[in-house]
Parts: sequence; C-alpha cells; structure tokens
Amino acid sequence: MGAYQEKIKQRDTEEYLIVESRCGLLCSDCSFKEATGCTGCASMDKPFWADSCPVKTCCESKKQNHCGECSNFVCPELHTFAYDMEQSGNGVRIEQCKKWRIDGDK
Repeated sequence: MGAYQEKIKQRDTEEYLIVESRCGLLCSDCSFKEATGCTGCASMDKPFWADSCPVKTCCESKKQNHCGECSNFVCPELHTFAYDMEQSGNGVRIEQCKKWRIDGDK
C-alpha cells in the first residue's frame, strides 16, 4: 500500500468533509502540492500537470463541486483517474467522492 493510500486509511476514523478536488484527490495529502505550488484544481483555472484536466472540465461544466455529485458517477474518465494513472491511488478518489456525496446529502 502506497503512502497516499495509508493516509486515506488513517482518515477513515475521522471526518474529512471539505471538498479539495473535483476527482476525489485529497490535495492536502498530495506530494505535488508543495513541490509545484499547486493550490488544487478547485481553486485554479489550469492544472500544473497539463493544459487541461478532463475530469475538472466535465465536473465544472455541470456546475458540480466534485464527481460524486454527478448522475453518471463513476464515469469512465473518473475510473481512469482512480485506477489507471501512475498517481491514481487505486480507487481512493472514488471512495472520497462517495464520502463527500454522503456528507452533501446531510
């Protein structure tokens, strides 16, 4: 289990309800945050790693705070981000979006 997954596991006993990203990434735990000066996709126009982010673009075009609010949750694009990319976290992004979605229903 990677360091990011360990941090998520530690958080399971606590409440983390602040939406930090569109895809479920917990920016506060991301190693790139400090190294790149990233402020998180929810507060920036363009990600540091590409000209655009398809997940961010889709989510914001639907005026949603995160992917968990979407009627098409989990779409293929989010699934790719959650499982297939090098920094994917092995699905923890999807689980985080589920937590944010449940909190939003309260």
